Amino acid sequence: MPHPYVLLSAAVSLDGYLDDTGPERLLLSSPADFDRVDEVRASVDAILIGAGTIRADNPRLLVNSPGRRAARTAAGRPEYPLKVTVSGSGDLDPAARFWHTGGEKVLYTTDKGAERARALGLATGVVPLGADIDWRRLLTHLHDDRGVRRLMVEGGGLIHTQLLTQGLADELQLVLAPLFVGDPEAPRLFGPGGYQSGRLRLLETRRIEDVVLMRYEPTAPGTGSLPTAADHHWLALACELAAQCPPSDTAFSVGAVVVAADGTELARGHSREGGDPLVHAEEAALAKTDPADPRLAGATVYSSLEPCARRASRPAPCARLILDAGVRRVVTAWREPDTFVAGADGSGLLAAGGVRVLVLPEHEERAKAPNRHLPH
Repeated sequence: MPHPYVLLSAAVSLDGYLDDTGPERLLLSSPADFDRVDEVRASVDAILIGAGTIRADNPRLLVNSPGRRAARTAAGRPEYPLKVTVSGSGDLDPAARFWHTGGEKVLYTTDKGAERARALGLATGVVPLGADIDWRRLLTHLHDDRGVRRLMVEGGGLIHTQLLTQGLADELQLVLAPLFVGDPEAPRLFGPGGYQSGRLRLLETRRIEDVVLMRYEPTAPGTGSLPTAADHHWLALACELAAQCPPSDTAFSVGAVVVAADGTELARGHSREGGDPLVHAEEAALAKTDPADPRLAGATVYSSLEPCARRASRPAPCARLILDAGVRRVVTAWREPDTFVAGADGSGLLAAGGVRVLVLPEHEERAKAPNRHLPH
């Protein structure tokens, strides 16, 4: 289901702590970075923090700049982003500043937590998610029911850990402060969990007074039938590659990327690449890989269009090439229509060969865009 773009934001000490154990909040960011955070807040549709952050810090969670608030209202947006919190128990202080400043608020909780929250009379909308906190259901509700397209998550560490290990974070904005905490009882940014293997992609580094901002993007594909944020990133790239295809009236424009389990891009390709009028995107990408590469067995192929099951121009269709390469996971945006081949079912051929196929229809319009001139 569609989710917002999830941006995790945090500042940490050099030894990875979010705070110390003193009575006052440890200020890790610089004044200029606090202003940057305010700018990011003004750019998003919602800001989320956990119940523990409300209890520990009693934040207001506002856009502080009058100019940025005015720009939001001039653009037809609420003065403040939606404020979101998550609590399994629903046991929160009704007098906390979170509820009484800014614009709209919403609490996501369990069924039992909803009963407690309503009994406390919290000044917020309450959304029960079932017996436990279901992050995918939460994000889908924010997207579909509250119109949230960009979500900023400001903590705490448990929430950051859960979103990253479940593959639901699109971006991590991490500020490194030049100090040490050294207290094992102090809260850390990340806890133990099943994080992606391999390296994240560095998007940006920036010095801001005496702190450093680092922006990272998770890259590792998912492993099952539930898509990760990285799956969406790679499929979006495949759709971008489709737009690079030389136009044709007799074939689709398709892009494809082959990605190893640790997030390493192995190859990419697009239809009619290199002046070959017959080559397909998956074919072009797989031709650049080493057939003996052991990473292919754990790789994912991202294709803007379902890999073909039948073709007249080559001995083997793309679905067969994927099977022969040993790939066992394919993510695509669009099932092949009957434009050139009636009853095309590359997904069926792949599934029969033991390949898991995911179709992410959120990307379908982008995949179709370079093919609008074709019939059907």
